[in-house]
Amino acid sequence: MRPNKRDELVRKALQVFYRDGFHATGMDKLVTETGVSKTSMYKHFRTKEELIVAALQLRDESFRAWFLDRIQELSDTPEGQLMAGFDALGEWFAEDGYRGCMFIKAGAEYQEKSHPIHQQAAGHKQALLDHFIRLATEAGTKDPEALGSQILLLKEGAIVSSVLLNSCKPAQDAKEAARVLLDHALAK
Repeated sequence: MRPNKRDELVRKALQVFYRDGFHATGMDKLVTETGVSKTSMYKHFRTKEELIVAALQLRDESFRAWFLDRIQELSDTPEGQLMAGFDALGEWFAEDGYRGCMFIKAGAEYQEKSHPIHQQAAGHKQALLDHFIRLATEAGTKDPEALGSQILLLKEGAIVSSVLLNSCKPAQDAKEAARVLLDHALAK
């Protein structure tokens, strides 16, 4: 099925926001980059912030679908999937055009906790945290909430480090640290 104009606009805007940032991207730039007229853009979105929220929703859906599918492809056990997340990150870090996490950027650019963009970014991280806690629970760890939180922390730190150090190595470093935490959480 052919995507409608709104979906196409969101997909194209997502690429521009990811490449150039949110505050640095004005509506005129979006009009030029997406090929959508200002009239059409405002027909679908009253403000740039509404378009950003829609772009983040699309990114959330696509990233989580890819990430969760990929860790299931890499391992069929909860413990293995917790570790495989770092292998998936390493693959992502090596992609052409990799520029880090849109949700970290969104949270940094829109820091007011009540702002819809900040809430969308926080919702993405909460969904990942919930998934890690679920895997830690299924693995039978002593404190699944703590381990899930620690895995998320390592994941997020690896993303930031990979961008700032221009390296894929943080994924492997984080995986090694996660292995220590998982082993400790599984010890009886």
